Amino acid sequence: MQLEVNDVHISYGGPDIVKGVNLRLGGGAIGCLLGPSGCGKTTLLRAIAGFEPVREGEIRLGGRLVSSPCCFLPPEKRRVGMVFQDLALFPHLSVADNIAFGLRRLEARQRRRRVAELLVLIGLEESGPLFPHQLSGGQQQRVALARAMAPRPELLLLDEPFSSLDMEIREKLAREVGRILKQEELTALLVTHDQFEAFAMADEIGVLHDGRLQQWDTAYNLYHRPRTRFVADFIGEGVLLPGVVQADGAVETGLGLLQGVGNGTAGGKLTAGSRVSILVRPEDVVHDDASPLQAEVLRRDFRGANILYTLRLASGHPVQALVPSHCSHATGERIGIHADVRHMVLFAD
Repeated sequence: MQLEVNDVHISYGGPDIVKGVNLRLGGGAIGCLLGPSGCGKTTLLRAIAGFEPVREGEIRLGGRLVSSPCCFLPPEKRRVGMVFQDLALFPHLSVADNIAFGLRRLEARQRRRRVAELLVLIGLEESGPLFPHQLSGGQQQRVALARAMAPRPELLLLDEPFSSLDMEIREKLAREVGRILKQEELTALLVTHDQFEAFAMADEIGVLHDGRLQQWDTAYNLYHRPRTRFVADFIGEGVLLPGVVQADGAVETGLGLLQGVGNGTAGGKLTAGSRVSILVRPEDVVHDDASPLQAEVLRRDFRGANILYTLRLASGHPVQALVPSHCSHATGERIGIHADVRHMVLFAD
């Protein structure tokens, strides 16, 4: 089922919390609302579910108008399932009975068949008789997902579903959940502040900041073609390095003269002499002992196979470099580097 959000504004009697959001999520796709705490992503999700009214704009599910200032379809009539942050599993019910909770209108045989089918789908076929406290956090998460999927909703909403889990299993579980949703051919919308969960699970991601949708796009484009400074700073790692545009389109910076394809300028056409900020990712800065360009190590973050160095250029500006960990340098040491910027993303100052 297709989800459409058209120029939606939401408030609680004061300033708007959600400000003119537009997005489209196609049937069978997995979308994600990504952003820091307080950006409005959960408020928008609740409005799609029918728990909050909209002050302006409209929400459509499968082409049907479900929310506008003059139209409001109650949550129970929207055929929307929801997985809450706290899971809300019933502790006194078995895993099988938790999954079956929304299937009371089916006859017993159909109910048992659907529960068995979902237990296999989530990889817990032997866990039906167990109770939630006997499962791990990741297993409980899959049970909550199965319970929301059981009535075959047309849209599934997930509100920070992995936030209570250890960081090392979040990305793995996000991939598993994405696989399950694709197998069921469900349209789903996830809310999270963790971009690695979003990358692991979603087909399209919307970055929100201060109630506004900054960009609705693929993970690749958010990383390599951010449309705003906020997206460039929020997604991945890197810095916005000041520079000056030259006559041939190259940019003079503290890293030297940078030339790359696909000038992704967000501020319109730039002329020679224009002051800009250029997005420089850690992979754009290469460790090179033979290079005359030197930088001082300000910080080192060991990451196993690699070390993420924060460096200070002679201009005083910081950059980051991702270097194989066998090239180990101490804080305060000067190392040789050179730039390898393949794709320039510029923002006019």
